Formats: sequence, C-alpha cells, structure tokens
Amino acid sequence: MSRKDSKGMFAAVLGQLGDEQKEGQQKLKSASPHLLKVAAGVRQLQERSELADRLFKDGERIAELDPEMILPSPVPDRFEGAYDDKAIAEIVESMRERGQIVPGLVRHSPAKPGHFQIVYGRRRLAAAKKLGLKFKAAVRELTDDDAVILQGEENSGREDLSFIEKCSFALAQEQAGYKRDVICASLSTGKSHVSEMIKIAFAIPREILMKIGSAPGVGRGRWEELAHKFGVGGNSERAGELVTMDSFLEANSDNRFNLLLAFLSSSEAPTAEKATKPTPVTKAWAPTDGSVSAVAKDNGKAFTLALKNADGTRFGAFITDQLDSLYEAFRNSEARQTGD
Repeated sequence: MSRKDSKGMFAAVLGQLGDEQKEGQQKLKSASPHLLKVAAGVRQLQERSELADRLFKDGERIAELDPEMILPSPVPDRFEGAYDDKAIAEIVESMRERGQIVPGLVRHSPAKPGHFQIVYGRRRLAAAKKLGLKFKAAVRELTDDDAVILQGEENSGREDLSFIEKCSFALAQEQAGYKRDVICASLSTGKSHVSEMIKIAFAIPREILMKIGSAPGVGRGRWEELAHKFGVGGNSERAGELVTMDSFLEANSDNRFNLLLAFLSSSEAPTAEKATKPTPVTKAWAPTDGSVSAVAKDNGKAFTLALKNADGTRFGAFITDQLDSLYEAFRNSEARQTGD
C-alpha cells in the first residue's frame, strides 16, 4: 500500500468514526479492527492536540505538576468518599493504560505560595496520586469568583453531581461569603432555584447528609420532603440514632435516603404529654437491591411494620398470607425457650 493510499484510508476511517459519534448507530464494515484501533488512537491524539491548542490560545500553559503541591478547593462540591479507591477505580485503570488525556485546571494558591489550587479535575488528580504520576493541568490566573464558577460549570456540564451535592455546594459557597449571582453562575441556574437548594441543604444537618451520601437517584421533590421533616422537633436527634444503625450503614446511598424518610414519616413528633412515656424502639431494614424498605416500631403496646418501595405492597401481602405458619413458628420458638 502506497503512503498516499494509506493516508486516504486513515482519512476515511477517521471520517467514519466521526459519523459514528454523530449517528450513534452506524457500524463500520469496510475497515479492519486493527485499522479502527489505530485510527481511534489517531483521533485521540488529534483531540488532545486540539484541546492543547485552545488552551494555549487562551493564554494558558499545560504543566505537569506534583500532585502533593496541589491543594483542594476551599468550597467542596462532592460528598466524602467521592475520591476513595472504589470511586476512582475506572479513572485509575484508564490513566494506567493511556495516561491522562484531558488536563485539569489549577490556579496559583492564594493561601500558600508556591502551591496550586485545584479548580477541576479532582478525580483525575486522585488517580494521578494513586498511580504516582504527575498531574497534567492548565494553569490559569483566576479570582476566587472565577474559580468557583468554573468549578461549578465543569461539574454541571458533566451532570454527575447529584441534586443534594449541588445543594451542598450552593450552601458551602454562601457560607464562604460568595454573592448570590456567583452561586447562580456556578450552578447555571436562577436565584429562586438556588435559594431553594440552599434552604434544603441548610435544613438537614451536615452530619446526617454525610451519612446518607450523594443519593444520585433522589431528586428535588423528595429532598424537599425530607428537609421538611427536620422542621419537626426531635427529628434531628431521632435521625442521628437511625444513621448509626448497621442496617442503615449497609444500604446503598439511595436506599439510606429511603430508610430515613420512611423512618421519620412513620413516627409522630414527640410532645410534652408523651415525654414521660417510654421511647418507642424502632428498627429499619432493607435488602441490598433496595427493592423494599421496612421500618418496625414497638411502643410497648403495639408493634407496627411499614413496607415501602417497589416490592413493599407485594411483600406485605406475602407476609400476610404466611401469618398462620409464622405464628405457629413463633409459638414453637416460645415453647422451646420456656421448656414447655
């Protein structure tokens, strides 16, 4: 194959790759798997070069930095655990195989001379630390406002922050003294929406939010419902007890939210008249798939079991159908324990 023919084939394959990205369904039939792999590598190099060109045109430089010289953002937008080994495993594997393709963004640290502050690319930074690699980043001179806006815009563009993480990010900015228009710009939304987000994050104690986690499958309406529960006296203390239970901690983040909401919804707020009465014993349970959540309450006089989520109704019906055999098993168990 002549050099001219080879260039023509590469151009054709690259064109097909571009068409595949646009159409999403076309299959490449004319090129061999090996040639497709090589062409994809060329495409990757082209994209890397184009990104670098844009950054240089904007007056930035790409540097390879020691990860230990890069400080975190003073305004967190992710919950704890977002940079744990399990959370960044996929990025680590990708960077191990292909290196860091897309650079992050840093600015010179205003708090510690000679160091940098991460603006975005924190999971790539965590992966670089784990692999012992230098971190590739564009270095840009940014004000505090510019930095937090770019931090938020980059996350919003990927849409991988959960709703409550965005609420927490908005509250953290307000507590750090950022103006409302800056917070709106960082989240690409209006002032009324930001106000509601801050209200939700403020209503739920931070330590409770950290126990629940990011809950990526839970949207605004249900978070508003949970926030409203914390306006009831005593619910913060009761929630604090629930979130330390093994059954709660072993559930995934979405289901931890479901368990807490069901728990607070199934119990009445304590009153002065009930203050002298024994505290009801409440337990929560859920399978790992989150298909059902159960909250059991024993107040000494009555025992109630509330079942929710997709399988809640059917599971309740199943238990009801088994009451005769379950009660028989209960009586046999009691008899063995008493020796009768």
